[in-house]
Amino acid sequence: MEDKMDYDLKITGGLIVDGTGAPGRAGDVGIRGGRIVALGEAPGNAAQTLDAAGRVVCPGFVDIHTHYDAQVLWDRLLSISPWHGVTTVVMGNCGFGIAPVRRDHRNLLIQTLEKVEGMSAAALHEGLGDWGFESFPEYLDLVEQRGAAINVAALIGHTPLRLYVMGEQATERNATADEIAAMRRIVKEALDAGALGLATSKLQAHVGFAGRPVPSRAADFDEVRTLASTLKEAGHGMLQTTLGPGLLLEQIEQLAVETGAPISWSALLAGSAFGKSGHKEQLAKSEELAAKGLRIAPQVTPRPLNFEFQFSEPTILEGMSFFKPVAVADAEGKRAIYGDPAFRAQFRDRWDTAWPELKKAFELMAIVEYAPEPALEERLLSEVGRERGIHPVDLALDMALATNLEARFRMPLANHDETQVEELLTNRNMVLGLSDAGAHASQLCDACQATHLLGRWVREKKVLKLEEAVRMLTSRPAEAFGIEDRGLLAVGRPADVVVFDPDTVAAGPLKRVNDMPAGAPRLVSEATGIDAVVVNGVVIRRTGQDALGAGEPLPGRLLRKGRA
Repeated sequence: MEDKMDYDLKITGGLIVDGTGAPGRAGDVGIRGGRIVALGEAPGNAAQTLDAAGRVVCPGFVDIHTHYDAQVLWDRLLSISPWHGVTTVVMGNCGFGIAPVRRDHRNLLIQTLEKVEGMSAAALHEGLGDWGFESFPEYLDLVEQRGAAINVAALIGHTPLRLYVMGEQATERNATADEIAAMRRIVKEALDAGALGLATSKLQAHVGFAGRPVPSRAADFDEVRTLASTLKEAGHGMLQTTLGPGLLLEQIEQLAVETGAPISWSALLAGSAFGKSGHKEQLAKSEELAAKGLRIAPQVTPRPLNFEFQFSEPTILEGMSFFKPVAVADAEGKRAIYGDPAFRAQFRDRWDTAWPELKKAFELMAIVEYAPEPALEERLLSEVGRERGIHPVDLALDMALATNLEARFRMPLANHDETQVEELLTNRNMVLGLSDAGAHASQLCDACQATHLLGRWVREKKVLKLEEAVRMLTSRPAEAFGIEDRGLLAVGRPADVVVFDPDTVAAGPLKRVNDMPAGAPRLVSEATGIDAVVVNGVVIRRTGQDALGAGEPLPGRLLRKGRA
């Protein structure tokens, strides 16, 4: 007869950093039944043992700002987040999602996600198939039924909610009292089903189908207040929002006072190219709100915000007023606009007279892919323009037209000055967010945010202590989003664990692969130094490889707020 095992899994000899910010301590972690049952000392035998000598053992990382709402239904491993130690993600940010949805609105939602979140429409159509849900509770049930390798929580988004109730007019007008009441009932239904909260956006750059503002942008503040009041009524849930006209920090403060709910907003960025005011004013206001005891957490990111784009979908430029005709034009129409001398003159004028941060972003715009002359790739557009005696705007548009709009460029939108970023990262009122994992797949990849923080800001720059960085990746985001049972290593807690090498942990360079449905491309980053990733007691990654066997049950859980 086999000896009875004390543990399903034991992690031995590591430096335990528990997520509280307390100093690390040497010890073992014993796991049984998906939970931590011993911490520090773990005497006894185990069915599986991981040697963590020379490694850090900490809670699984919590990524509060993702857009995996669709991807979770076809990629149950939720790559690439667990490659970088993420064991819990929150979907539905910025008010976007895929539920609730009427059958005849599915294409509108796909077109919106294509425009605003840079998702491939072909990938969405193929990956979602017959969808299989209409209401938000039905969506949650399907996610839970299909399962995932890591834990997921979902916010109900204001944009699909408004579209569901109002149809295409959701982009154009205020809701009636009856429509707001209908939306409020659906939010309450979602919260009862376990939604983590409500998400919305008023960001002017959020443009959806047919070049129209996304539906949430057409809502007035009274509508947002009424929907947010469901959080207080339910007694649980949080609000996530992206700031914009009609929903700025003054309104966020009012909502925090009225609802008592946690609020997190996106995003406090350093040197934003499309924001004429700097980050210091927002930082000072955030500190003032925190001093009042309000649970308002601005999201910051440790990575420079670089976007790759093609002029076939120049989303990042569409916030400029003269790009509005581009946003609604088809491919032929775009080509005509790009060849128009009047459009080019407007674009050159903006380039030449832009405010300092936008001017800097323009000057740092790089050529990423240009098939006719590969030697130009990874060179600055402005440099090549000077060499050839042509304005960078004309050069970019000529390159786009010469490749049927396939030429690819990269533009830094924010956070390229690390001195400014440091000021944000070291402020304890902030929360790490804005990885946007699952969105902008062919434009950026910041799902590697955690390993970048540990490699760049802890080891290389020594700006953050190891224990503080782990707190920022674990208990702090869990706390800000009201996720009570994740983000800490403690006896009785679910066993979400990451084992990493502090001397080598890092995010690898970006590379383009074509592994999405319909062969759509995306950018990915390999992680280095991540030895093991454990979700609810099950090892899902080991030495940079998936560790789950074919047909093995997936250990992730749908985290339903307000449910036992």
